[in-house]
Amino acid sequence: MAISEAEAVVMEVLWRGAPRTAEEILAEVGPAQQWQEGTVKSLLNRLLRKKAVHAERDGRRYLYTPLLSRGQYVQQESKGLLDRLFGGRVAPLVAHFSEQRKLSKKDIAELRQLLRELDDERH
Repeated sequence: MAISEAEAVVMEVLWRGAPRTAEEILAEVGPAQQWQEGTVKSLLNRLLRKKAVHAERDGRRYLYTPLLSRGQYVQQESKGLLDRLFGGRVAPLVAHFSEQRKLSKKDIAELRQLLRELDDERH
């Protein structure tokens, strides 16, 4: 299930705290995104069709809860990015960031530590 960038904005609100109403979501992201209530409700309906959220009636309104976890979303997006741009390989991704000088000393130290841990697990 592919989640659009706009849908991901709504999901972020739900991941931070759910259940939420459409009005609560609008209050949190509407001003920054310049969205109206109809936009939020359309996005919620798309997410419902994708089974990324669940809606439960609460009087005259609905409460929305995420069914897709943030971890699942990050995994899908990461795999998609690697597959689309780097042939499914991590090394070219890291090389790209290093060529663009986007890796700080802290990033490099964390990568070295991660590689040591991965190497230790395999031996």
